[in-house]
Amino acid sequence: MTAIAASYTPRPDEPLPHQLLSALAQHRMATTSQLHDLLRPNAARQTVSTPLNKLRQKGLVDYTVLPQSNRTRAWHLTGEGARLTRDFPALRGQPPYPISSATAASLKTPHTLTVVRAHLAFAADARRLGHEHGPWDWTPEVSHPLGEGERLVADAVMHYTVTDGKHRRKLRTFVEVDRTTMSSERLAVKLIDYARLFQYEAQPVGRRRPTSTGPAWLKWYPVFPRLLFVLTGASRHRLGNRIGDLQAMVAQHSLVAALAREVPLGAAVLEDIEQHGPSGPVWMPLVGGEPRPWTDL
Repeated sequence: MTAIAASYTPRPDEPLPHQLLSALAQHRMATTSQLHDLLRPNAARQTVSTPLNKLRQKGLVDYTVLPQSNRTRAWHLTGEGARLTRDFPALRGQPPYPISSATAASLKTPHTLTVVRAHLAFAADARRLGHEHGPWDWTPEVSHPLGEGERLVADAVMHYTVTDGKHRRKLRTFVEVDRTTMSSERLAVKLIDYARLFQYEAQPVGRRRPTSTGPAWLKWYPVFPRLLFVLTGASRHRLGNRIGDLQAMVAQHSLVAALAREVPLGAAVLEDIEQHGPSGPVWMPLVGGEPRPWTDL
């Protein structure tokens, strides 16, 4: 393990094997094609597959074969790989997520890979537009306290900077990815959780009287992130109904309505953002109105 660690300690030039390990630590799991598109979109596919196989020989990564996919491999860190990446600069402070078995991998695969698909759409759009957004600007499964032992876990938090000449606009974003595996009502209830996070104020330990310390989210964000829902896994009609239910929650729930007055909220179909880019007019504002780019919500 010592020799392997010395060999893969990240250096300023960040060789591709280090980036592959970091990407798998960051995203939990990704296919060969996804890693290629994320890290080396203009290189030959073998540029990524060769070092992945070498990392597997060293026991740092492994893969599960996706069913009915022409033997597509979904890669993930092993326990050894997770321990090694714990101190990588790009990942400092983030817990590692090794996958301990093929069964565990198969349970996590569909949702995890769909979240990576969403990230790839934003990353490709940023490259095309000259905006600032890279592989490490997307953090999956970010947990936030809601009080009374409850927590909200965002599918991802995205950091994205729109650059227009000398002007730079930082857009922090919560991303929820819906594969139509839960009821439409349960999806819409997530808006209530975000509204609760928006208003939640943690109380200092040991204080008998409530003391306002400001919203708890200020501990992590200077501005409350906008919220985007990315939907897939059903017919256009059904996905449209789910977006309608999200809009109804904004209109009918007082806490969510208060959130919507301060925070941009939108929803789009994953296949649309992959085809037209997230900067296309594919996002439905949850407060109502015509489709627009996510930056204009």
